[in-house]
Amino acid sequence: MKSTDPKRKTATPVKRVRITRCKLTKKQQLRMIEFFVLGVTARSAADLMGMQPNTAALFYRKVREVIAHYLSQEAKDVFNGEFALDETSFSKQADNKLAVFGMIARDGKVFTKMSGQVNAALLTSASPNVISPDSVVFADEKNHDQTLDVNECHQERVSASTLMDQEKYAIGETENFWNQTKRILRKYNGIPKNTFPLFLKECEFRFNYGTPKEQLKTLKIWTGLK
Repeated sequence: MKSTDPKRKTATPVKRVRITRCKLTKKQQLRMIEFFVLGVTARSAADLMGMQPNTAALFYRKVREVIAHYLSQEAKDVFNGEFALDETSFSKQADNKLAVFGMIARDGKVFTKMSGQVNAALLTSASPNVISPDSVVFADEKNHDQTLDVNECHQERVSASTLMDQEKYAIGETENFWNQTKRILRKYNGIPKNTFPLFLKECEFRFNYGTPKEQLKTLKIWTGLK
């Protein structure tokens, strides 16, 4: 995992987002963020805090939305604007497999992008960044319904078989990321497709933003609770 300073200067101004319309006290929110960083599920956190499971689940969702916002901004800085995956490299789709998301290693971090986001509107927009991923995670087509189970997904490299040193590094980083992501998501026994992107961004955050102590510090700043 990589250490990142949450106060670092970025290429473009970052729009601040915070957790709003939350009925929890600041003390409760801080405690919930600690549980989140430690990987405690929302249901278990609710039990420990003596609150309704739905309340904890909603708070966790808000935290993931904050994470997704800041990671999106960081990706724009790294890739010089909005970008999409070059899905012409997803050759395995013809073998009863569907691409779920791609991974790109840059600057010591791994960035993720869900598949299916290349469309005519994007390709003709002012941000024509179409980037080839280093690795792609596929799911069997028959299991790619309303939920995604990481136990039924697998990673495949996209780069050519003859790899240069930088490509080998990128593949190694994306493999490390996928192994950590599987450990994190297995406990959910399947995640609804509509919320999977938020869980994926949570995994990206955990991989890129250092130790739990560093992650907690970052989330306190991002959520405005510090």
